[in-house]
Amino acid sequence: MSKLKKLREVMKKYNINYYIIPSADPHQSEYVAEYYRGRAEVSGFTGSAGTLLVGEKEAKLWTDGRYFIQAAEQLQGSGIDLMKMATPGYDTINQWVEKNIKENKTLGFDGRCYSTNQYKDLLKIAEKNKFNINMDKDLLEEIWNDRPSLPEDKIFVHDEKYCGKSVKEKLNEVRKYMKENEVQNYLLTSLDDIAWLFNIRGNDILFNPVALSYAIITENEAKLYISKTKVDAEVEAALKAQEVIIYDYSEIEEHVKHLNGNTLIDPAKVNAKLYSLLSCTIIEKLNVTTKLKAIKNEIEIANFENAHIKDGVAMVKFIKYLKDNIGKEKVTEISASKKLSELRSQGELAKGDSFGTIAGYKEHAAMMHYSATPKSDYELKSQGLFLVDSGGQYLDGTTDITRTFVLGDITEEEKRDFTLVLKGHINLAKAKFLKGSTGCNLDILARGPLWQYGLDYKCGTGHGVGFFLNVHEGPQGIRPNGNTVPLEPGMILTNEPGVYKEGKFGIRTENVMVVVKDESNECGEFYKFDTISYCPIDLNGIKVELLNEDEKKWLNNYHKKVYNKLSPYLNSEEKELLKRETREI
Repeated sequence: MSKLKKLREVMKKYNINYYIIPSADPHQSEYVAEYYRGRAEVSGFTGSAGTLLVGEKEAKLWTDGRYFIQAAEQLQGSGIDLMKMATPGYDTINQWVEKNIKENKTLGFDGRCYSTNQYKDLLKIAEKNKFNINMDKDLLEEIWNDRPSLPEDKIFVHDEKYCGKSVKEKLNEVRKYMKENEVQNYLLTSLDDIAWLFNIRGNDILFNPVALSYAIITENEAKLYISKTKVDAEVEAALKAQEVIIYDYSEIEEHVKHLNGNTLIDPAKVNAKLYSLLSCTIIEKLNVTTKLKAIKNEIEIANFENAHIKDGVAMVKFIKYLKDNIGKEKVTEISASKKLSELRSQGELAKGDSFGTIAGYKEHAAMMHYSATPKSDYELKSQGLFLVDSGGQYLDGTTDITRTFVLGDITEEEKRDFTLVLKGHINLAKAKFLKGSTGCNLDILARGPLWQYGLDYKCGTGHGVGFFLNVHEGPQGIRPNGNTVPLEPGMILTNEPGVYKEGKFGIRTENVMVVVKDESNECGEFYKFDTISYCPIDLNGIKVELLNEDEKKWLNNYHKKVYNKLSPYLNSEEKELLKRETREI
């Protein structure tokens, strides 16, 4: 509440009546560098997604279903009301603004951290209600005394033997698209798109191997805007050889002002400040790099397979660690997470975790994005369910896998729900679908078995995965609504249905899949999924009588594949464990 008080004092100083702090940076990143974690600093809510709006008297925080339980706990006593997104009875932030901000009032935010789309929506409301917008002030500068500095880690080149294409090849694809759309400039601001296009990786955001940067592509030039302290002579030479010109990060605004001709932007990614500086003709479309990046080439897919085998080996070693130590020595949510990270780090080409491990025991697992603290850290016992959602970054791929481990006795309800989640997972993994199908078309396959028992989960079923990049990647996804991107061969997605019962338990089973061609006939072209995550699914959680013969067959075949893929890299004790964990049912 003291931070809210400070913010309100500064708002008064600049005649700002309402101020918005989103969970964003100037690149509209899902996860941000510590410098941009102002919403968490002011509100105390630490989840990755949320928007804080502070008025002279009221304060509201919007977040999604992954974080309802966590946010309710962390906002308690803060003077901030929780606004549940996509939930009946709760206004969206724009609805609230329209109802409550009236004539001659001023709404403020840092225009660098608000997207063009969000800005244009607010402009419409401001014109209707006749209030003012001030997007020139970063008020955090005046209230955040120990604000972290911007990261300055060196970038490095991601070798073609991993990514499969040179920078020149990728630039040619982009320029071909620009020519087809009759644009002379392409302003690119999203960090993973830039990292992919220029075959560079960085360390500016925890778990995401990207660097704060911008790019402008023209018919003849490729300009990369990045702090020059991050670029050593070797990287500079490599980029120069690919005909990339390097400018300082701070020069982007001045260069944007002077762009002439048709300029392509992604309004969901380009920030409002840059948009306001453009004086040329603007063409708005989804970043072409996002689509190109989503369809992995053959070299990337082969490397992905290698990364997932290494990851599976680490997971088997982790299962052995749990079985050998729980009940014999103290193992907690935090110590188990650290052990898994340590095991992953032993894999060839390992570069750390791909996100903060979610390790929730018993009712903690009902919080989809639970993060243990020393205060909340549970000791694991020989009973109940332990959900672990984790992943690794490797030079040859990014992994994301969830397993719910049965540590001992569980209830009939837990066993039933574990099996229903598995049935949904298998349904989606077995899908055969017509070309043109989207994730929205397939989402019901995962939810169907749960719906039969009046159960559901308040999140998507699957997301795209980057290649040694962000663990969450678009444009494809699997969810009930909001995604109309057709699934295409080469796209990588997760398959992760779940059940989350507040105060009781959480269950999720997640694998990564690649879209592949299946068959073509007079009815069209059909695709399917190949699962490329390799780790046993805990058979002790399954109520076998709930599985039909096809589901049993899928599970037995999957486990046979897991054993064949991983056993060559395990010692005799680990192999014996894996044989038990992948036994036929």
